[in-house]
Amino acid sequence: MTEPSGETAPEAPEDVEPAEDVREGTETAGEAGTAPDDAPEGADVPGTTDVTGSAAGTTHVVGSAAKTAYATEDDPETGDAPETGDAPETADATGSAKEDAPEEADGPEEAGEASGEPGPDAGKTGGSGDAPELSEAQAELAAQRELRARIEARKAGKDGPVAAGTKLSGTAADLLAAVRAVEGGAAKGSAFYEAADPVPRPPAPERAPVAAPRSPAPEHPTAPAPATTAAVREVLARGGAPETLAGPVAAALGEGAAAALSDDPWQLLAVAGVRPEQADGFARALLGPDCGPGDPRRTVALTVWLLERAALRGHTALEAGAVCAGLAAHSVPDPEEAVDTAVSEGAVHLFREEREEAPAEEPGEDADGAADGAADESGEGGGEPPALLGLDRYALAEESLAEGLARLVRTAVPDAWEGSELERAAGAHGLVLHTGGETARAEPVALAAAARERGLRALVAVHSDGGRRALGTAGTEAVTVAALLSGAAGPGRDEDGAFALDVLVVLDAPQLDVETAATLVESLPDGCRLVLSGDPEVLGAPGAGRVFADALAAGVCPRIASRVPDPGPLGELVSGIGVGELNQVEAPGKEVVIVPVRDAGEAVHRTVQLVADSVPRAIGVPPERTQVVTVGHGGSAGTRALNAALKQRLNPGPGRFGGYDPGDRVAYAPVPGRTVTGTVLSADAEGLRLRCGEDEVLVPKERVESALRHGWALTAHQAAGTRWPAVVAVLPGDAAGGLSRPWVYTAFGRAERHLSVVHGVDQALPRAVAEGVAPERTTRLRPLLEGLLAAGE
Repeated sequence: MTEPSGETAPEAPEDVEPAEDVREGTETAGEAGTAPDDAPEGADVPGTTDVTGSAAGTTHVVGSAAKTAYATEDDPETGDAPETGDAPETADATGSAKEDAPEEADGPEEAGEASGEPGPDAGKTGGSGDAPELSEAQAELAAQRELRARIEARKAGKDGPVAAGTKLSGTAADLLAAVRAVEGGAAKGSAFYEAADPVPRPPAPERAPVAAPRSPAPEHPTAPAPATTAAVREVLARGGAPETLAGPVAAALGEGAAAALSDDPWQLLAVAGVRPEQADGFARALLGPDCGPGDPRRTVALTVWLLERAALRGHTALEAGAVCAGLAAHSVPDPEEAVDTAVSEGAVHLFREEREEAPAEEPGEDADGAADGAADESGEGGGEPPALLGLDRYALAEESLAEGLARLVRTAVPDAWEGSELERAAGAHGLVLHTGGETARAEPVALAAAARERGLRALVAVHSDGGRRALGTAGTEAVTVAALLSGAAGPGRDEDGAFALDVLVVLDAPQLDVETAATLVESLPDGCRLVLSGDPEVLGAPGAGRVFADALAAGVCPRIASRVPDPGPLGELVSGIGVGELNQVEAPGKEVVIVPVRDAGEAVHRTVQLVADSVPRAIGVPPERTQVVTVGHGGSAGTRALNAALKQRLNPGPGRFGGYDPGDRVAYAPVPGRTVTGTVLSADAEGLRLRCGEDEVLVPKERVESALRHGWALTAHQAAGTRWPAVVAVLPGDAAGGLSRPWVYTAFGRAERHLSVVHGVDQALPRAVAEGVAPERTTRLRPLLEGLLAAGE
C-alpha cells in the first residue's frame, strides 16, 4: 500500500530497534550520478583479494564516503525486505492463511493413520468426544474376546467340521482358514492379529511423493464490495483524506468500514503506510475540537500501530516500557493509562513470562554487584520479568506453534534407524534441528531419501522457488512451504486436514516466520517427524518471529551440527564471516573480486558495468544469471536506482505495462515475506503475465503497483534461500549503517561461482563482520517451548 500522496514515510519509534522491516518506503530515490565510461574494469582484478577495506596489491578505497541518506534497515520504511508491506491486499495474508488452515490434528486416530500405530499418548489427547479412547493393548484384547465368542458360537452350532474355503478365494479364504486354525487349536486367538495389522499402513506411493508444482501464488483476498468502497470514499472525502485509500480501508476494516471509520477515525492507522499525524489530521476534520491527544480511541489505535510496526522488524511482542515510550513520543499524555485501556478493550494482550530461578551462589563466591544491579534494573536476573505486550494474531501463533511442536515430540514413536547421526536422531525423536552451510543441505535431503526407502512418506520443503529448482536440478524433488500450505504441491491432506506425511524436512528454516510455522506444524499429523534445517548465521525471517533461533535456544530437542564445510574460496570467505572474521582468500579463478568505488554514483555505474560486460566476459556468466544484492530499496545505490540503471542498459523500453516491458526481470511478492523472481512475458486486460521458473503467473492489474518491482537488484532478505552463479554485492559509502554480520554473510553466500563486491564502505565492512550482530527480536516462543518441553521430561 502506498502512502497518501505528498506525505513522507513515518519515522521509526525510538523505542524499537531498527532491525529488519518487511516494507519498502515510498520516498523517491534521487538520480544517481555515473562515473566516466572509461572507468577501469573491476572484474579483471587478478590474484589474491582483500575485502577488509582495500584490495590486495593495487586497489584501495579512495576518498570519503558519500553523505547522502541511505534507506537501509535503519529506516523502517525502506528496510532490507520485500516491498509489499504497503499492499492492503496482502497486509494480512499470513494471518488469513492461518485462519483458513485446518484445525490442529491432536487425536490418536490421526497418529494411527500416519504411522500405522498409535503414539505413546494415544487416548490422552484425543478428540472432543466424551467416550474414552482405547489404547492399543485394550483394543487388541477386546478384538480377541470378540473372536473367541464367535468361535464358541460356531462350535455350539456345528456337529462336525465344516469344509472351509471350497467356494472362497483371496482374502475371504485366508480369513476363514485363520479362524479354522484357531478352532482346531493350531494357533492362539491372537495369532490372527499378530499375522497382519488390522489397519495396514498405506503403501508407499508408486509416483514421487511430490505433486507437480502449480502456481506458487496463494489465492488473494476477496476484493471489498463496491458499495462498501463507495461508502468509505465518502467518509474519506469528508475528512480530506485521499480517495485512493478507499479500497485499502474497506479491505482492512471489512463490510462496516464506513461506520467504523466515522466513529473512530484513527482506524485509518489499520492501513499500512498511514502515519499517526495523517490519522490525527483526518480525525480533526471529522470530529472537530472533540478529539485530543489523549482520546482513548487514539491511544488504543496508536498502541496497536506501534506493535504492528514492531512486527515488521520481527518482534512478536514488546516490553510495556518500550510501548509507553513510543506513545509518549506521539504526545499521548498518560502512556501507562493508554496501555491499560488497550489491554482492557482486548486490542492487545499483556504477558508476564515466568523465568526459571537462578541457582543460589555458594557462600564466599565473588559476585559482580554492579552487574547484578544492572540486571535487576532491566528485569533480568532478579525480580519480576518485564511485562510484554503483543497482538492477538502473533500471541496465538506462538502458542499454537509451541503446542504443535510439543505434540510432535510426544507422539513420535522412537525407532532405531541406522545411518548418519542425523538419521539416527530423526528415528528416535519427533523434532530434530540441523545446522550447517550450503553444502550441508545434502544431509537432510539424504535423510528424506532414506526415509522413503524405509517405506515412509517423506517430503522436502524449501523457502524459495529458486531453492526448489536447484534441488530439482540435483535430482531431488521438493516443494516450497507456500505451495505446500496452499495445496498447490505436496501430498495433499486427509479428511482431518493433516498432510499425508511421516517425515517432513524443511530447509531454509531460519526463513520461517511464526505464523507460517504455526500453520505448517498444525497441518502435521501425530507421530510425524519434523526436521528443521538451516544456517543460523543468515538473516532471519522477514516476518515476525525467530522460530529456528528460538527452537535452538530452547534446547528441547536434538541439534545436529553438520561438519561438512563449504568448499573453495567462496566457502572459505563466507565461513570466516560466520565466526566474525573477514579474511583474505586466494582466488586464482577470480571467484572473489573487489571493486573499490568513491561514492554511490560510481557504485551504480560499476555495478551496471560488471553485470552487463565484465562478469560475462571474464567469468562466463550471462547477465540473466547474475544477481545484484544491495542493502536497501532507497538511496542513491538502493534497489530502485540500480534497477533503473540496469533496465536502461539491459532491457530499455518505455515501460508501457505499468512501468514494465516484456523481458524485464521482476521480483513478485504474492504475500509479504516471500519473493518470487521471474521475467515479464506480456500484459492483457487481466494483468501482467510473468514466467517464474517453470510456471506462468498472472499478477492482477490492481496488484501490479504494490506487489511487483524490477528484480535485477534485490535486498539480502529477498535473495535469502536462493543462489545464483554470480552475485554482485553493492556496498556504497552511505550504506554502512545498514551492514551487519548476518547481512554480509547472507549477501556473500548467495554466490555459487563468483562474487564481485562493489566496495565503498572502507573499514565499516570488517567492523560490521566483527561487531555488527543483528538486533535481537523480542519473542515468546522460547519460554513457551521450555515450559511445555522441560529438559527433564
